[in-house]
Amino acid sequence: MRLDIKKTIRELLGKLIATSFLFLLLPLPGIAQVVFEARIDTLVMVIGEQRELTLDLTCDAKQKARMPELQPGQLIANVVEVVERLGSDTIEVNDGKRKQVVDRYAITAWDSAFVLVPPFEAEVNGEKYQSKALALKVLMMPVDTLHTDQFFPNKDIQNNPFSWDDWKPVIWLVVVNQLLALLLLWLYGHWRENKPLIQLIRRKRKLPAHQVAMNEIERIKSERKWTEEDSKEYYTELTETLRNYIHERYGFNAMEMTSSEIIERLLKEQDEEALRELRSLFQTADLVKFAKYSTMINENDANLVCAIDFINQTKLEEDPNAPQEEIIVPEEVKQSQTRSLTMKIVMGVCAAIAFALAVAALYFTIDLIR
Repeated sequence: MRLDIKKTIRELLGKLIATSFLFLLLPLPGIAQVVFEARIDTLVMVIGEQRELTLDLTCDAKQKARMPELQPGQLIANVVEVVERLGSDTIEVNDGKRKQVVDRYAITAWDSAFVLVPPFEAEVNGEKYQSKALALKVLMMPVDTLHTDQFFPNKDIQNNPFSWDDWKPVIWLVVVNQLLALLLLWLYGHWRENKPLIQLIRRKRKLPAHQVAMNEIERIKSERKWTEEDSKEYYTELTETLRNYIHERYGFNAMEMTSSEIIERLLKEQDEEALRELRSLFQTADLVKFAKYSTMINENDANLVCAIDFINQTKLEEDPNAPQEEIIVPEEVKQSQTRSLTMKIVMGVCAAIAFALAVAALYFTIDLIR
């Protein structure tokens, strides 16, 4: 009986010692444990397809880690090639006590085979760690064995059918933008020539023909040119005033007619007795202008009175109830400096709107063709 008890105690002590030894061999959790993994998002792929390779390293936050650097075009196995680097992230875990470094790559294969991707090697505080090897099966493109003469590649993503409704905003933006561009050119031309954008007008009453003629005769009287020895300019202005009056009063172009032609035309409207003094005035004027005839002051004065009498005898009295004829007289409203500043402001606003419309049209176009 004692032997059995001793044997049992000896077995229990042996198990206790062995268990304690095993606990001493196990690493303590959370103390500088490094985990480095490599994984592919699939185990099977077709030639030419792209898959994602992920390298994942977890270590203490204070440790210095260096991930393997893969370059585009690098072969990581016989037929497996790196296409591009998709990105890299560093994530804090366990309340910042540890960190996780993740690198992502796009890979492809160019031949059908069962590929064993060798382990990748990372470095932490100068110590190297390897991932597990990866197995990848690359398949050929499926072939229609019933129609061996027909081969079709992988189909791309199909675009939606063309629709004018989708392009209407772009078309309208372009049209409005072009109109603004034309407006800018027009404004620029006015700005260079210093023309106003808006030309204000005022309406002025048109005077009757006899009143215009009398005003002109009053001007001639005030200048007293009939008292000069050389009265050519005086008779020239006096006869031109009468010719203008006759043109407005009777409606024929007296400015292009000779003195005798004017008298003959007036005889159809007036009697010869009424035109006797006017005929004498025109004859004297022709002698002064073309024959260097010298007149006396009293003769000049008499001819001036003759012209006034002719106008008073033949004038048409104005009807007070008739609508007044008006003419348009343009006038400048702003000074050149103010006009230039206004034009610049308007052109700046138009240019800003045109630029915004161009950007909007470009945005819609890219969105449609993407």
